[in-house]
Amino acid sequence: MSKLIKIDQTTALPVSPATLVQRALHALMAALPWAIIGGLLWAGLFIKPQPVGATVTPPLLERRDHFYGLALTPDGEVWASGSNGKILAFAADGQLRRLATPTERTLQDIAAWDSSHAVAVGNDGVVLFSLDGGRLWQAAANVPRSQIANKLNRVRIAAGGLAIATGEMGALLISHDYGQSWLRLREEEDVAWNDVAILDGGRLVVVGEFGRILRSDDLGQHWEAIEAPLPGSLMSVQFRDAQNGVAVGLEGALLVTSDAGRQWQNIDLGIGDHLFDVLWNPTQARWFATGSLGRWVSGSGEADSWKVGVLDDRNLSWHTRALAVGNDLWLAGADLGRWNGRRWSPLKP
Repeated sequence: MSKLIKIDQTTALPVSPATLVQRALHALMAALPWAIIGGLLWAGLFIKPQPVGATVTPPLLERRDHFYGLALTPDGEVWASGSNGKILAFAADGQLRRLATPTERTLQDIAAWDSSHAVAVGNDGVVLFSLDGGRLWQAAANVPRSQIANKLNRVRIAAGGLAIATGEMGALLISHDYGQSWLRLREEEDVAWNDVAILDGGRLVVVGEFGRILRSDDLGQHWEAIEAPLPGSLMSVQFRDAQNGVAVGLEGALLVTSDAGRQWQNIDLGIGDHLFDVLWNPTQARWFATGSLGRWVSGSGEADSWKVGVLDDRNLSWHTRALAVGNDLWLAGADLGRWNGRRWSPLKP
């Protein structure tokens, strides 16, 4: 008879080394994801990142900047207003600083009455004013607005806190308190007014789209429409005295008047480049206009005195504003720079 052998189920059978290694690897792989998650949580809670290298501060003047307005302060600083609500102040000794503003809207123009009072206007109807020389800028409240378009193109100032802003949808706005409060001079209409000349005795001359010109002898209470000798849009107007003025516009338009803006004569410059701004330079006793593709125009006012040229054949930038500072002209637009009549010197970031 065969002998039965009873196996005790509680007795462990021998395990090979290979099996032990395999079991350890399985356990490690099962625990690895949880270990990684735990490590990331610990690092996020208890490890503070340390900066590597020096912090990079963006330059005040950047390549992407566009500037549209220029102003000269009584202490000789040149202020340039432009994209993203930026206002830069260039001191006579070359120092540069940025004036903090409460907006990121593009500022199309800027003006300063004295060492305390200044105003700036721009896109979406923004109006800023300063009562302390540009250290603090505040947004004007309750500025008249259109439901269609509200870009303000220009602001002109006169003594006693008077300011007039021009813009889209017939915007002609007036302030008597250094830009703090504003009223309409005319009802809203489908035209962009691009500039206004403020003359003595309450006389105003306004230019805009489609060659439209307005005159007022009583600070905007009554208006007279003036027939222009061309239909193109006029972008800027300025007077050197009560009678003699110049207006410039698109496609090389240049008009002159010698009777306070009642009649205008068209000057054929032989160019098609747009002209965006005009000024009277008392130092040189000449008019100067600037525009697209680096174009400049200069003349005494007589029909046969006008000359045209470009700032630099290598830099055909557009410029919307010109400002006479000493013997130089500052220009603002796609870039900023100075023109001495012979050499164009752009300010580089």
